[in-house]
Amino acid sequence: MGSEPMGLRESKKQETRQLISDHATRLFIENGFEATTIADIAVAARVAKKTVTNYFARKEDLAFDRQEEFVEGLARIVSDRAEGESALAALHRAFLAGVERHDPVIGFSGEVFARMIADSPTLLARLREMHDQREAALAGLLAAETGAAPDDITPRAAAAQLGGAHRVLFQQILELTLEGHSDERIAGTLAGSADRVFGLLAGPLADYAVK
Repeated sequence: MGSEPMGLRESKKQETRQLISDHATRLFIENGFEATTIADIAVAARVAKKTVTNYFARKEDLAFDRQEEFVEGLARIVSDRAEGESALAALHRAFLAGVERHDPVIGFSGEVFARMIADSPTLLARLREMHDQREAALAGLLAAETGAAPDDITPRAAAAQLGGAHRVLFQQILELTLEGHSDERIAGTLAGSADRVFGLLAGPLADYAVK
């Protein structure tokens, strides 16, 4: 017999990954992140503990299953910016688009999921780490895009400001979600907040990293 086609194998892997993630999220919400074990998740998903850890190296990865998209997101937006567009303008535009579609990656997670994060010191620490990783990825991209010298601190400083803007806005979405506001109301508030936050950066960064 021939080997299983690559496409089918990958599809089965993705199905297993999603199954584990779905059961983990349910258990985290029902029992709390800290109280839920990898063994609990394995039993619920009807897989071995080793299977869970093969797909998710850390328990936190099960809660933040879109972390790769989160960490790489700002750098990708800047890389894909339009001709003549600055990094600041591209990120502002993309954030407003995310607000319109209530994008989970910028913070629209729903009250139950937001509460799960807020109640877990481990998840809050991981979220801070992800923000730091996202900022570092953006700094690397800005350095490459602007041809900065290895000892030039400018890309890191710019990434700190741009990443900080997203961090503050993410936190506001989380806080408003925990207060019980609807996504529609949060989106209305965040559109104005984004204009103010990114507006503060217009002076130093309006002409930085223009494509």
